[in-house]
Order: sequence, then C-alpha cells, then structure tokens
Amino acid sequence: MVTPIEELRNVVGVRFQRAGKVYYFDPVGIELEINDHVVVETGRGHVMGRVVIAPKQIIASELTDPLKPVVRKVTPEDMGQVQEARQKEQEALAECAELARKLNLPIKLRGAESNLNSNYVTVFFSAEGRVDFRQLVRELAAVLKVRVELHQVGPRDETKLLGGIGRCGYPLCCASFLTEFKPLSIKMAKEQSLSLEPTKISGMCGRLLCCLGYEAEHYRLMKEKLPPIGGHVTTPMGEGVVTGINVLKETASVQLESQAVVEVAAAEVTLLDSGEGPKKKSQKPRRT
Repeated sequence: MVTPIEELRNVVGVRFQRAGKVYYFDPVGIELEINDHVVVETGRGHVMGRVVIAPKQIIASELTDPLKPVVRKVTPEDMGQVQEARQKEQEALAECAELARKLNLPIKLRGAESNLNSNYVTVFFSAEGRVDFRQLVRELAAVLKVRVELHQVGPRDETKLLGGIGRCGYPLCCASFLTEFKPLSIKMAKEQSLSLEPTKISGMCGRLLCCLGYEAEHYRLMKEKLPPIGGHVTTPMGEGVVTGINVLKETASVQLESQAVVEVAAAEVTLLDSGEGPKKKSQKPRRT
C-alpha cells in the first residue's frame, strides 16, 4: 500500500531490441500506447525504441537511475535517419574488422549499434580473453569521425546477438524473449533427472541450457511431496522400497516385499522411515 509520503513518478517502458531489457522513461505528457515507436534520450544520444509497457505510475524509490524523457513519437524523418544509422553500423563493422587485422587483435565482431544521429557507434565483439582495444577505438573513431565504444560480450550475450535455432527446433530463447540471464546450476538438471552429459544439457553458447530453469522450481516443490528413492514406505499393496519417482505424474515406483515393482500415486504412499529396505521379520533365537 502506497503511503502519502511516497512520491509517484509517471513512467513508460521502452525496449530497443526484440528480447532486450526494458528501460523506463518519462513520457512527459505524450499520449503513448503499447507498440508505439518513440525517440528517447539516452546517454548515447537519441535512440529509437518501442513501447512495451504503457504509461503508468510507480514509486520513485523503485527507480535506480534518473528518468530520461521520451522526445517524441517516431516521424517519417526519423525513419530516414534509421536507414542512415544502419549504414553507419555496417561501415563501422567493416572498418573495425580491417583495423583489428592491422593491429593483430584476436577478436570476432558480433554486431554494431548506432544512435539516431549516427554520431555514436557501439561495436560488440567476442574474444577468448581480455583484449586491449584502446588503440583500435582511437583509430576507428578517427576513421568514422564519430564517438566509438567497443563492448566485449560473453558466450551467452554473443549467442543472443547471433541468434539461431535450438535443439528443440525453435528459435533460441535468449534471442526470442529472454531479457536477462538467470543463474543456472547442474543441480537443476539432477532434480529433473536429466542426463548430466555436457553435450545434452548445454546450449549453442556452450553454457547450461536456459530452459533448465523454467521448471526447476516446480520439480523442487513436487519432489518435496514425493518419497525419497530408497525410502521405506507403505502402500495399499503392502510395504516396500521406493526405486524411482515420476515428478510429472506424481507417482512413485515401489518394490514390494514380493519383489514386484508397482507404480503408486504419491497420495497413496506413506513414508515409514528413510531406511534401507523393508523390515525383516524378527526370528526367534535358537535353543542350544
């Protein structure tokens, strides 16, 4: 609940790339709707983006940076500038590739972005390790006669820029809709009973598949409701030991004392202990 002393700010959410991060801007009274193309002010000059969050109010304390304004809705003249900016990006990539060869820099160019006025260009590249590209920036800026920034990207961001088709047959998640990369771990694959072979749980970037995280929380919560493998349980068919579980079906495979293996709904299984198998019947001591 918002208290009277908490300041509210008018904001609009703008995205610059298809699966890029959403940034907040001050709509400054301009009537905007989702999918409107706008020109906004950024630290790199005027940039064109698309409205993905309609104007709304949020608590000022939730903003991490000072709000920059929306300059205007996109005009036909702006679209002409966009074409010029695309040409400047291609020119920057070509010149950068030539200068990198000249300076013997082991880099791979992955893309470029220019602002609307074509006076600021950012070039993205990947490399095996850290690269001293200061000389490259100076020479590239002198050739292009604009401000130049080089940005080294990691394996995930590199794949996001390049795009592609995943093993599922669909466009890569990172290039389609993921706006940020969340931490992933081998534990997620274990909890989902997936193969731990690197080639089967790694994406095109060589890192763990992003989709490992989609159902990880569901599997974790469901496993809390299922008996552990090896647990001693009782079922409507008798006591036994859990030999496997199926999270999606919410069932457990139980080996009964008769050695028969049955699949039982989790709701019908009661954990007796975390033992090591069915309890053996006690035997009377022999008389000597």
